[in-house]
Amino acid sequence: MMEYVHLIFLSTFLSVSMTSETFDAMEGEALVIKCPRWSSALNVAWYHTDTNKIIPAEEEGSRIFSLKRFLWFLPTSREDSGNYTCVIRFSNNSTKLFNMSVWVHPYKQGVCFPSQIRYPNDTGRGKIVCPTIDSYKNATITQWYKDCKPLQGDRYFMGEKYVFIKNPRQDDDGYYTCQFIYTHKGNVFNVSATRIFISRAKHSPLPPQILFPKDKDVIEVELGAPLSLKCQARLGIKKQPMAVVTWDVDNIPVKYSDFSRFHEETHFFEGREQEYYRETTLHITEIRKEDLQTNFTCVAVNEMHNTKATVTLQLKAQLGLPNVILIVGSLVLLVAIAVSVMLYQSFRVDIVLLYREIFQPYSVKNDGKIYDAYVIYPKSHTNEANFVEYFVYQIMPDILENKCGYKLCIYGRDIYPGEDTASAIEKRMQKSRRLIILLTCQLINCKEHAYDQHIALYNALIQNDTKVILLEMETIGTYEKLQESLRFIVKKQGTIKWKEQHTVHPQSSNSKFWKQVRYHMPRTLKSSYSANTG
Repeated sequence: MMEYVHLIFLSTFLSVSMTSETFDAMEGEALVIKCPRWSSALNVAWYHTDTNKIIPAEEEGSRIFSLKRFLWFLPTSREDSGNYTCVIRFSNNSTKLFNMSVWVHPYKQGVCFPSQIRYPNDTGRGKIVCPTIDSYKNATITQWYKDCKPLQGDRYFMGEKYVFIKNPRQDDDGYYTCQFIYTHKGNVFNVSATRIFISRAKHSPLPPQILFPKDKDVIEVELGAPLSLKCQARLGIKKQPMAVVTWDVDNIPVKYSDFSRFHEETHFFEGREQEYYRETTLHITEIRKEDLQTNFTCVAVNEMHNTKATVTLQLKAQLGLPNVILIVGSLVLLVAIAVSVMLYQSFRVDIVLLYREIFQPYSVKNDGKIYDAYVIYPKSHTNEANFVEYFVYQIMPDILENKCGYKLCIYGRDIYPGEDTASAIEKRMQKSRRLIILLTCQLINCKEHAYDQHIALYNALIQNDTKVILLEMETIGTYEKLQESLRFIVKKQGTIKWKEQHTVHPQSSNSKFWKQVRYHMPRTLKSSYSANTG
């Protein structure tokens, strides 16, 4: 499946063709997108174009999933807006990419069908077919609306997928919305689709709407430079006998003004629903100071009404010396911060240890603890000595206790004969500020985990009051054989790895390994540290 992720990057070198299509949907409704059907297609895959992530097949609880050439949103969310690509691979190894742009529109008070989700009129003879319903298997229409109001009356016959208007009149013209439900695995989803209906073949005016510019917009300009101001307006359905979109300069139409610097260019076009648009561009050959105090007004007029949108001009902000100094200073500060962060990340351990050494306290707040760390290691079941026990009983005490002033609690050394083992372990851990766990292959392969390990993981994960330091004494690999609680800690904070070269100078507290251990250990008192290092 990963091959599809890279197809978009390889399209320059492979036999790949690409087309695109846009889908608009309402928030919270079901939406299905179809990849075109090809009889010779081997397989189809979907992925999110912006993230290059494959969209998998349906799983329990999944909201967005793919099913062969279909992409489902059950239901849609505002965050779903974006680009999706279906990849079709054929038997001759050629590939087609289809880019699908999805725009999810929010519900707004009083708006039941945004203009982007309207389908064109398919007939003027009275039959209005519900758009998109064939894409939803076994869907059921629950209600028809005309201009957002429920459709009622004897003149309307409701079919399975359509409504029929008997003897349509001019007042039947408008927007018809079908609302239907789609059921998927017991879950019910709403879907709505709107179609414009015009009972007659000739034009139909709509209240003129200026799409851009917005009223009171301010446009930045440069003196002496040319400028083009565009105004686009929707004026009705089909070509209008009266359709004017023009510019006024201080309430004087450009065509009647004496300004040779101004001239207009106009053209019209129809949208996908036969909606009629007109666009007029005001070209200004040279911006002058007097233009900055001038109102430029776009006027749109048709049979029904007229509307206006006025814009003004202002000079682009110039970068003065103070602004340049501010920008340069900000860049220098950002670079300094970035370098400081990088240096800290690289030398964090050394910086923290140096800080502790310089500002080491003579006393610390009494936390009720006796030990700085409780050491957990795999116990040998034979009489033969091994390196781990030598490390625990010889190297660790020499470094952490003798040279660094820490106090360790080691099983077998600090639990006295005759004590109840379980109770003694639990009490010692409660009196310890850290838990040091030595990870070895013996610990992983041991079927029965030691009691102190169970208590340690309980304190670290459940009570969350004791920090854990993991020392990886042997190469563990992928950690898959570790018990789940240990894997969680490894994933959360990682391990400190003991390497073979550490055995050359194991008694050096300034080696990389021991610096890492000291970094994770608590602070020590200056008096105790000085006594041990003096």
